[in-house]
Amino acid sequence: MPSTFFGLTIAGSGLSSFQAAINTTANNISNVQTEGYTKQVANRVASEALRVNQKYGTAGSGVTTTSITQLRDFYYDVKYWENSASVGYYDKKLYYMNQIETYYIDDEKTYQQGFSTILDKMFNNLDSLKGNAGDINIRNQFIGSAENLTTYFTGLSSQLQSLQSSCNDEIKTIVGKVNATASKIATLNKQINQLELNGGYANELRDERALLVDELSKIVPVTVSEVPIKDTHYPDRVTGANWYTVSINGQDIVDGYDYRTIECRAREYKVNQTDIDGLYDLYWSDTGNSFNTTNASMNGELRALFEMRDGNNEENFSGTMTAVDGNKVTFDANLSITSVYDLNMPDEGIITIGNKNFHYQGFSYEVTIDNDGNETITSFTFELQDVDTSINLNDYIGKNAEIGTGIDSLGIPYYLNQMTAFVRSFATKFNRMELTGVDLNGNDMRTFFVADSEKGERALADDTTQVGTHVYDVLNSDSYYWLTAANFAVADECVNDPARFATITKDTYNILKGEDPTGDITQGEDAYDLAEDLQTLQSTVKMYRNCGASDFLKCMYNDVSVDKQEASTFNKNYSNISESITSQRLSISGVDEDEEALDLVKFQNAYNLASQMVQVMTEMYDQLILQTGV
Repeated sequence: MPSTFFGLTIAGSGLSSFQAAINTTANNISNVQTEGYTKQVANRVASEALRVNQKYGTAGSGVTTTSITQLRDFYYDVKYWENSASVGYYDKKLYYMNQIETYYIDDEKTYQQGFSTILDKMFNNLDSLKGNAGDINIRNQFIGSAENLTTYFTGLSSQLQSLQSSCNDEIKTIVGKVNATASKIATLNKQINQLELNGGYANELRDERALLVDELSKIVPVTVSEVPIKDTHYPDRVTGANWYTVSINGQDIVDGYDYRTIECRAREYKVNQTDIDGLYDLYWSDTGNSFNTTNASMNGELRALFEMRDGNNEENFSGTMTAVDGNKVTFDANLSITSVYDLNMPDEGIITIGNKNFHYQGFSYEVTIDNDGNETITSFTFELQDVDTSINLNDYIGKNAEIGTGIDSLGIPYYLNQMTAFVRSFATKFNRMELTGVDLNGNDMRTFFVADSEKGERALADDTTQVGTHVYDVLNSDSYYWLTAANFAVADECVNDPARFATITKDTYNILKGEDPTGDITQGEDAYDLAEDLQTLQSTVKMYRNCGASDFLKCMYNDVSVDKQEASTFNKNYSNISESITSQRLSISGVDEDEEALDLVKFQNAYNLASQMVQVMTEMYDQLILQTGV
């Protein structure tokens, strides 16, 4: 039979339980604006019944608060993390595409004029040479406008390379953030288990950990697993602790109390000819294995940064190895590059043949030249360095090779390579015309556009009379390989002496000098037949994507606009999905002020009723003790 005063025990349990519920509600209200906070609830169950020697058998013993836990749905957490990686990817990509777009804006009213404006001025000045080819001032105007054109490309290249450097720096910063987050999560895992082993719930620490995973999911795709730790002696008994793991890009970075870090290593060699020095590749610190940023499962801000920094539209060198001669290996099958204008690999670097990396220094390429002077690359030969004596290069015949990695994205290398392709094409056709002419003094003209590289000004060799095959060794020749958008320049001899620029062909000059008796031309030093030919390069002669020079900016701007629009559209779509998922999350785990207000009233009423029970029981005991005694 229960004690006479058992009713006070029951009433007291109600007071205690609803006091805990009110305190939990107060905590929810206090954290209604706290980022990452999850709504908490006080869980109550009926206390264990008391067995009594009565007909009814047992008597209820009140209420017990068993725990204070979070309201959280792991399903919506997973959906949020999956979508967050896509939001981070397109948000970061859009940020950089907006910057690239501003570089190609052409507005003659702005301080920095664009390509079309500069090109038109150059050809207008070239037109002014008609009938005035001997005027040094007009020659200076044209050469100055040609320098403006080269300055446009070198300036734009410098801006893109600066942006590539910014991407590279941000990669290092964001990797540091990933490492710091992994360390914090591992520490929180230990703290949470220490508290929950004693039967409690580390709600605030769990919120902190979940918020870290939220932030991490925007950088890289994350997968989270939490499983109970069982007693090794009693497999059916859980200890109260949990084993929490976080995986990124398919590999564990947090495993319980341990975590791994990623390190940035500067590349020893460039991957693209126009790359800046010191670009980072990522490796796992503990194993030294490469952290793959280009696989299909990769997503998030980190992937966007690598695509913007390294994206080459899969136009890097690749081919099949077909011959070996000592340490020289030749590729003449399945070549990804067949145009001299598209050469984008560095003169020294790493070539991967059949999944084996080899260091090469220098290469040559063989071209076939048709009657119109068009060149087609038919083979490449790379000179390998320090090949391990245990390796038989003949075993690699028939294997595919690649320099760098083909990244299906229009990143900074792509835009730099496209500009270089245009510059090479334009300079080649312009120079070939100039090579048919003579200057005001009757001297043979040399190339007007040159490569102003770190190794000095290169005049660019070009034999337009040769038909058939020719081999260019890039280390020992001045081929157009050395000309890029970053070093595009006008020859110093023309800048210093405008009379060196040719406006008349050798044939016309011979006629004027009387060396060809069939002609009767009296133009003298103002002859401009070559200048007229050069003007066809503005729009008539096809040189870049089967378009004239004037259409270059249109092609580039189309690429930028399409890529930017794609990033903008997907960014909006995934942001909208994120808002929807967040709304679903908050409907379960968020603190609703109206709901908390109702809980306050409900728990207050329950607390007041428990208090009223104490008062009633007090009056009963008073009557029993004071009034019933004899």
